[in-house]
Amino acid sequence: MATQIVPRTAAGFRQATRLHESVLATGEKRLLIWMAERTPAGINSDHLTALGFGAQLLTGLSYAMSKSSKPWLIAGIGFLALNWLGDSLDGTLARVRGKRRPRYGFYVDHILDSIGSVALMGGLALSGFMSPEIAVGLLVLFLLLSIQSYLATYTLGEFQMSFWSFGPTELRLLLAVGNLTLLRWPIVLHGRRLFDMGGAVGIAGMTAMVIFFSARNIARLYREERIQ
Repeated sequence: MATQIVPRTAAGFRQATRLHESVLATGEKRLLIWMAERTPAGINSDHLTALGFGAQLLTGLSYAMSKSSKPWLIAGIGFLALNWLGDSLDGTLARVRGKRRPRYGFYVDHILDSIGSVALMGGLALSGFMSPEIAVGLLVLFLLLSIQSYLATYTLGEFQMSFWSFGPTELRLLLAVGNLTLLRWPIVLHGRRLFDMGGAVGIAGMTAMVIFFSARNIARLYREERIQ
């Protein structure tokens, strides 16, 4: 007998609680609301989502091109800023205008983020400023952390947007500072690449996050669904 698939309508969809506790979250939220209230009516959330995604792809391209021309690192900072604008403002604009599409927005935003992260790390791997092994390690851990977050959203009804006071905006700022530093000091500490050292720290930190939050959520779900 064929299994009957029951469509999940928007009316029956329960939106997860957004947990955003990064260092810049409070000020960023105020700024985004201010910007959303002043965004021209001809610009909608889909336009901003496309802007954020395109800018992330261009950031990856800028890293790849920087191998032969360092000024691309400056261009990369501009693309990071555009990525922040599109990726951060799209949801805020929908909420301010009362035109939320929670299922569509969640799916589109995060599948594009995953594709964009592949492009970004691919560009870093081709740049010569970071070893391919470090770039792949960062990508794998980013995707694992994302999977952990999406599973928690489904099972706990909580969407974790930041980890240990560190979120996407802080990461973009760190990359921008790194780009400026690369212009002067691409190699530091006994011939080691600056971005390899930063990437190694990132791998260690993200590994700890995956282990900590996965263990915490498993323990919570075990307590909430304890077999009597």
